[in-house]
Amino acid sequence: MSTTDLERPLRADAARNRELILQTARKCFAERGLSVTLNDIAHEAGVGVGTVYRRFADKDSLIEALLATKFEAMNDAAARAADEVDPREALRVYLMGVFEFRARDRALADAIVRAGKARPSIVQERDRLETQVSAIIRRAEAAGVVRVGFDYRDLPMLTSMVGAVADSTRAHDPNAWRRYAEVLIEGVLPGGTDVPMTGTPLDRESIERALHAQN
Repeated sequence: MSTTDLERPLRADAARNRELILQTARKCFAERGLSVTLNDIAHEAGVGVGTVYRRFADKDSLIEALLATKFEAMNDAAARAADEVDPREALRVYLMGVFEFRARDRALADAIVRAGKARPSIVQERDRLETQVSAIIRRAEAAGVVRVGFDYRDLPMLTSMVGAVADSTRAHDPNAWRRYAEVLIEGVLPGGTDVPMTGTPLDRESIERALHAQN
């Protein structure tokens, strides 16, 4: 048996471990934010801490690897939205898509903030996303269906608003954020006020739990 033959299972194991670590980190960061440690991820993945450090030098390296997949997913969402024939629907589809990303992923906003200091390929993906979304907004402006002055740079704060609702209501109503996302979207894209609101208001007990979760 050659040396190459002996090495192949090790390389395959290393690749599987790397993917397992990435999947586990994606889940932990999405559920608990970027405060999760590499030790936490190793424990959750069922591998040794040394295995994690062999694949990723530190947490920033792991976050950067995940950033690439986040921007790829958001660029794909923007491309799908751009395929919509109706300019208003194109922007609505993208807004709801990015709000849903954030509702599922508690670490999304923090990760995107880090993009400016990431490796050039990730910065390039971030810039590509901004270009795609700006084009969707310009189409809506040309059609007169978006509020005057709305800009790509408004999205982080709108997304943060939806994220706050999603984080505080996830335990008892994981879809509560959709109702408030629709309110924001109608504010950005006036003209659809005859469309019924999504879902129903939270009851008093749910509101109290949600507000308590923010403190």
